[in-house]
Amino acid sequence: MTEKNGRHAEIAGAGFAGLTAATALARMGWTVRVHESGNELREQGAGIVLWHNSLKVLESIGALEAVLQDSMTPPFYETRMHHESVSHEDFGGLFWRTATRPYLYKCLLEAAQRAGVEIVTGSEVVAASPAGTLTLASGRTLEADLVVGADGVKSQVRDSIGFEQERWKSRDGITRFLVPRLKDELGEGEWDNVIDFWNLEPRYLRVLYVPCNERELYIALGAPRADEQGSRTPIDLELWTSAYPELAPVLAAAAQAPDPKYYGYETTVLEKWSEGRVALVGDAAHAMCPALAQGAGTAMQNAYTLAVAATEASLGDLPDALVEWDRLEHPVTERCQRRSADYAANRGMAKGNQFTEENLETAKYDPTDPGRHALTGARK
Repeated sequence: MTEKNGRHAEIAGAGFAGLTAATALARMGWTVRVHESGNELREQGAGIVLWHNSLKVLESIGALEAVLQDSMTPPFYETRMHHESVSHEDFGGLFWRTATRPYLYKCLLEAAQRAGVEIVTGSEVVAASPAGTLTLASGRTLEADLVVGADGVKSQVRDSIGFEQERWKSRDGITRFLVPRLKDELGEGEWDNVIDFWNLEPRYLRVLYVPCNERELYIALGAPRADEQGSRTPIDLELWTSAYPELAPVLAAAAQAPDPKYYGYETTVLEKWSEGRVALVGDAAHAMCPALAQGAGTAMQNAYTLAVAATEASLGDLPDALVEWDRLEHPVTERCQRRSADYAANRGMAKGNQFTEENLETAKYDPTDPGRHALTGARK
């Protein structure tokens, strides 16, 4: 059992970022309470790519071994344009995995519980103050040495304090599904690869095919917001199978999925991530387009580095330590945000071979390395 250091954190949001911050803080001696507005704890996503940065965080908070048990490293990230393969990228030995979001969430939740984190469901946070308080919908006010806003794109912690933000929408979006692998039905092919299928003519329709383990497949169907037929839910099976007949079995499974939702791409950029004793992480701070598959990874890396920075500071210096954490970590994530937004705008991933050293900057980032900032640069 970790010896307690007398410090307490209140966290809004029990998603990937909130649970990562909570577990890291608890393992470093804090008492931690997490507030989840929903009445149950569950991840509502489909699949996820985990890069070196998030895997190092999972290792540091005691969740990696469990994640590895039901995830995989595909041989290649393959890109196909109009049914022709244009690239096979293996990332030069970079450690990466694919997994289902529900399974990753289960592993993070179990790690938080082992660390002694208190998680309260049906507890809606409506406001926070830089002095270190959270206000619940019930009217109750809670005090903490550190308040973490990990409450998503519609963050009440962020908006109640009035963080300055820039937000814009992209022209495209996706509908996500978790379906059976159906490898036998798909027939011969490289079905263990991540495969990014692109059709730009006669219309833009994209399928991202991500095997997560031997049983489960994550597919994301991309179409413009303005394409009523392509963005329709439930999906127009005839449209999608006519565009991708080779994927007919898994598309048919997706067509049977209950309550699918189309998500338009959005980016949120904040001038700063902290105010007093309050810090923002995840989509509350830096929602991004999924072009480079880095939204969850940056959320987890920033949640972890926040925990380290807050723990290393004296209580009196904690607000200044949060400012310094922001200065050091913000540029890495913001560069990734802007690159992802650019790729979403120009659909440049369709060319293949786009995981350059620059575009893998965040994927290769090691949040647990004390010397990492000498390589990445920080705000002046």
